[in-house]
Amino acid sequence: MTVILLALAAACCLGTGFVFQQLAAQHAPPQDYLSFRLLLDLVRMPRWVAGIALMVVGMALGAVALGMGDITLVEPLMATNLLFAMALARRVSGQRLGLTGWAGLALLAGGVTAFIVAGQPHGGHRSEVGQLAQWLIMGGVLSVALLLAATAKRERVHVSLEAALLGVAAGLLYGLQDALTRISGLRFTAGGWHALLTSWYPYAIVVLGVLALVMVQSAFESAPLRMSLPALTAAQPLAGIACGVGFLGDRLRVTPVALAFQAAGIAAVVTGIVLIGSHPAMPPGAGASEGSRELQPR
Repeated sequence: MTVILLALAAACCLGTGFVFQQLAAQHAPPQDYLSFRLLLDLVRMPRWVAGIALMVVGMALGAVALGMGDITLVEPLMATNLLFAMALARRVSGQRLGLTGWAGLALLAGGVTAFIVAGQPHGGHRSEVGQLAQWLIMGGVLSVALLLAATAKRERVHVSLEAALLGVAAGLLYGLQDALTRISGLRFTAGGWHALLTSWYPYAIVVLGVLALVMVQSAFESAPLRMSLPALTAAQPLAGIACGVGFLGDRLRVTPVALAFQAAGIAAVVTGIVLIGSHPAMPPGAGASEGSRELQPR
């Protein structure tokens, strides 16, 4: 229960922080798109700083939850950050939920519940950290994320597609970051600060966090929140679960009925995320118009 409460508290901070960040990022200069200069411009905006502070608190709570529980349990719960983002966005916009909003909320909450109850995620007797599976899965997740970001940067695609691609890329990096956070927690528990700081994991966490942050803020700058946050929220738990099962030793029930409910739960989560993210209550983004963004140099 403690792990569940920590993960939900982390989701609340993350969802609220994402809304604050997008409300600020939509006013950033278009030429900062996918550039580290974007962070230098945004740090001057109090609303963005508040959003980042909430995100840091959320990540810290998520790290504690990951240290106490399994990533296959924590990740689906943290996907509920979209519920809290929706609640704040609805208050700001004054929009009613309507059928689409309520359906999205029910699918997201029900899907998370179905996955956890059917899968009964738990840690295995050993993990595969340092083995071939770890490098293959980490390399695959990182490669896909960078490829999506490169496509959004170089190809003349529609700005809403750019935002979705960047959302997926950032979500994959955040999921990988969560897996490395879990490993770092295990190393700290086993050997203290010396064991942690003499490994490469905490430094990789920082690098992944900065890369994902640039991608997220570029997505928030270029298009409405509904174009990027659902993609981010859906990709992060999928990457985290892949890492958890693939090399962290997490286990799920594998009976036919359990697998069917797990698949249905994941499908419901993704569908609910899309429905909530497309709701009119989500901040529409008042930054550069699509036409002007398409003319910006790459």
